[in-house]
Amino acid sequence: MNIVKIHDKEFVPYLKNDEIQSIIKELALKVYEDYKDEVPVFIGVLNGVIMFFSDFLKHYPGECEIAFIQMSSYSGGLQSTGIVYKKMDLTKEVEGRHIILMEDIIDTGNTIESLFEYFKNTQRPKSLRVASLLLKPDVYKKEFKIDYVAKEIPNKFVLGYGLDYDELGRNLPDLYQLSEGRINH
Repeated sequence: MNIVKIHDKEFVPYLKNDEIQSIIKELALKVYEDYKDEVPVFIGVLNGVIMFFSDFLKHYPGECEIAFIQMSSYSGGLQSTGIVYKKMDLTKEVEGRHIILMEDIIDTGNTIESLFEYFKNTQRPKSLRVASLLLKPDVYKKEFKIDYVAKEIPNKFVLGYGLDYDELGRNLPDLYQLSEGRINH
């Protein structure tokens, strides 16, 4: 893993892909223990979730269905705008189903809180839980619990493995942190 430069920023190595795969497999098996007698619907929150979602499904040993939705609170920069809006409607009918919302990263929690309320109030699920690859506990101050977290990380901007900086870097197989370490993602 080398330093990655995107636009005017440098990113230093943080987590190698094999470490990421290990924590995802562990998470998938935890979720399976709770749903082994059910057929849950995993809903990926696009775009950043795509690599995590795909790898999670490879490690999930039970029956399941998938769907996608797109939300955003970023507008190309390093920090959330704080305003969450839906960019793409849900791709599947999920009323009365066990739903697990799949996120790449949760920092302030604004996006996941909006999604949670949307599903609870409009989709009437049988159950609703949240799974995230990454959680920044130092900035997450919401009331509701994130049910499944693969890894807690410091409050530093991360790139790669589906996460971007100004739409670039999503295709990197490893995770990188902003070298300055003072800007949030």
